[in-house]
Amino acid sequence: MTHLRITSSKIAHSPRLKSNVRSGLIFTTLILMVAMAATPAAAQTYSVLYNFDHAHGVWPVGPLSQGRDGRVYGTTLYGGNKLSGVVFRINPSGTPTAFYKFNHDASGGSSGLTLGQDGNFYGATWNVYTYDGTIFRITPGGSLTVLYSFTGGTDGSSPLAPPIQGTDGSLYGTTSCHSDSCQANAYRISTSGSFTLLAALPGSSAAPLIQATDGNFYGTSTSDDGTYRYGTVFKLTPQGVLTVVYKFDGAPVSGPVIQGRDGNFYGTTQGVVFKLTPRGSMTVLHTFGDPNYPNDGRNPFGGLVEATDGNFYGVTTYGGTNFEQGVIYRINSAGVYSVLYNFVEALGRQASSTPIQHTNGNIYGAAGMGGTNMDGVLYSLDLGLAPFVRLVSTSGKVGTPITILGQGFTGASSVSFNGTQATFKVWSDTYLKATVPSGATTGSVTVTTASGMLTSNQPFRVRPVILSVTPATGAAGTPVIITGTSLTQTTKVTFGGDKAAATFTVDSDTQVTATVPAGAPAGYIVLTTTGGRSRSPEAFTVTP
Repeated sequence: MTHLRITSSKIAHSPRLKSNVRSGLIFTTLILMVAMAATPAAAQTYSVLYNFDHAHGVWPVGPLSQGRDGRVYGTTLYGGNKLSGVVFRINPSGTPTAFYKFNHDASGGSSGLTLGQDGNFYGATWNVYTYDGTIFRITPGGSLTVLYSFTGGTDGSSPLAPPIQGTDGSLYGTTSCHSDSCQANAYRISTSGSFTLLAALPGSSAAPLIQATDGNFYGTSTSDDGTYRYGTVFKLTPQGVLTVVYKFDGAPVSGPVIQGRDGNFYGTTQGVVFKLTPRGSMTVLHTFGDPNYPNDGRNPFGGLVEATDGNFYGVTTYGGTNFEQGVIYRINSAGVYSVLYNFVEALGRQASSTPIQHTNGNIYGAAGMGGTNMDGVLYSLDLGLAPFVRLVSTSGKVGTPITILGQGFTGASSVSFNGTQATFKVWSDTYLKATVPSGATTGSVTVTTASGMLTSNQPFRVRPVILSVTPATGAAGTPVIITGTSLTQTTKVTFGGDKAAATFTVDSDTQVTATVPAGAPAGYIVLTTTGGRSRSPEAFTVTP
């Protein structure tokens, strides 16, 4: 294991360099390469946490994931048994473990991991020869269960990204399809393995989905008919209705989109960084190769992470000052762009995985090639950002237990949801569970520790629940009492299943009074809040 650190003033290297490495030559090369790297726009420290090797995996791919234990988990495409790839974990200081080695002949390894609400990780494998693949669950202890095996037929094949867990507890994902006999699809699968095909995709998908604040899933795809390529951002309802939100003519999209805290979507094509409104209005924030930004990188195959400072961070696989070895960049929602680090081969190069922000504040990522063994590296970028807490689920009803990740939880004195105190239990120094309290509203979650207060990097949305509607029938002008939970934040009430908006009064957190609007059809009453939507248990009948 080699731990290398670069600052603007020095190079430090671990004394554990393998004796069979020509350390003098490598060290000289490092000095020359670092001298070529661009000076950072602001203070930051790039560190190589681990140099991959054949025993511990080759070519780290897909999204990384922070576990309940504070370690970073991920996968490699090759290495390990039969060169089939591994699942690895590494603590923030750089101690690695390859705790599961895939053992499939001709397997293409797996494609990153998603932390589930149960504390396990979910991922996918694919076969480089047969193009089928699997969806799997693996425990932090290394016990792997195959939930579903693709046939390469109507169910799709070659899942290149891990599924994500929706608010309903099910897993949602996509396939890519690499043959003429199959279709790239979106799917839903339960944690017990019940598989449902949801929709045909407008192209091959290589990135994980996200679930947005509207409850729908958003993803990216690329289509190639042999002469023309284009990328899309699509919306998928939990029921399987797919809509193309935006089409990028001639621009493949391989990375995911994320929803920023401003409600817009952000992502990359292989030529630009873009912002996309939920209604489909696209703005190019940065074009790679722009002469006004020399050596700005090329081909960002990964996506973006929005850090706690409000900026977005990403990587390019090629370009930069060091001959096509890629860069780490920062960009804000207005398009202000800067290169933070130029990759050099001895410290990792050609990164294609989307970075993550650990709750210690640092950015973590993987470069697929380079490093001491030329098999890729796991790196961190310290930007001086403060620690925070992460919510494994960012929405839920009153009474729902929520898993919170962070550090320094031992001896924590309080947890609050937007100022409302919650009951909680500390399970370890890096993991606790809190129950959404009655009266909570949408906003930040805070944890008070012995070292100070930690705030969530995303708001928690308290979902409303309609329990009853009285009366169940009425003419226009009739006042209707709606009872439930988390109703204080109500912004809209409609009758007839969103057909007619009603005037209303918020009486309390458990009651709203709405007036049946003129012309309203029969149907469900839908109540919208800043935390989500709820539908009445029964349809409301409008009388003459």
